[in-house]
Amino acid sequence: MLNRVYVGAICVLMLVAAFHRVRAEDAAAQGERVYENYCATCHGDQLQNNSGGLTFDLRRLKSDEYPRFVNSVTIGKNRMPPWRGILTATQVDQIWAYIRSNETR
Repeated sequence: MLNRVYVGAICVLMLVAAFHRVRAEDAAAQGERVYENYCATCHGDQLQNNSGGLTFDLRRLKSDEYPRFVNSVTIGKNRMPPWRGILTATQVDQIWAYIRSNETR
């Protein structure tokens, strides 16, 4: 009986992990679309910055730099305009998911 409980718990945990992976992949796909609509003009198609370093290479952002990313997007930084009121918090998170899925090592 106890083994069934463990097997059941493991199955539930595997389903939850799979669900979160699918949600993260879905958020990254949605983030790619938002990125292409709002960010690619300056930061490049598919996060490939070919402007000779005029804009920040977003693939270099690390997972602990989320607050920096949100601040730069919503308030703006240097030549980057603020996107507060244009992009929703969900869209900003989707862009972040897209960027994180393409991180350079």
